[in-house]
Amino acid sequence: MGLLAAVTDPDIRRHLLREEGEVIVDEVRHHWVVYLLPAVEALAALAVLCTLPFVSPQLAWLPFLVALGLLGHGGWRALTEHMDRFVITNMRVFRVNGVLSQQLATMPLSRILDITVVKPLHGRLFGFGHFVFESAAQEQGLRDIRYVGRPDERDLSIQRVVQRAGLRGPRVN
Repeated sequence: MGLLAAVTDPDIRRHLLREEGEVIVDEVRHHWVVYLLPAVEALAALAVLCTLPFVSPQLAWLPFLVALGLLGHGGWRALTEHMDRFVITNMRVFRVNGVLSQQLATMPLSRILDITVVKPLHGRLFGFGHFVFESAAQEQGLRDIRYVGRPDERDLSIQRVVQRAGLRGPRVN
């Protein structure tokens, strides 16, 4: 079970600066819509397997390999999406992603200049959006966070954390 958990859980808590008092405000997983294509691949694999009784025994290995490939690819895509986490803490935002090797991208709250929430039509219908972070750095691993569920709530959560940290003055309407 330990090996399975190591491969399927990004273990966000080990990246916290506990001695500095860092706590998680929100851990964002991808919206369920990212699992639709892997599910379609799994269904296609099942459909290919259903053709096995109708294929010549000498050629049965071909649809079996196709089904195995579809299932493996769909499973890998689902695991990749599952392992991609965006975390909001009281001190920073960071993203952990990757299955076999992991990448960690961090941005202190003080470096966030602007957050754009993009909600395409299908995102508005299904309840997801994309974050675009602007910071002083030109390129960073936190620029685009895609398929965020409840994007308006999450944006307000980040704005509250930034406000509480005293990094911006009170808003003037």
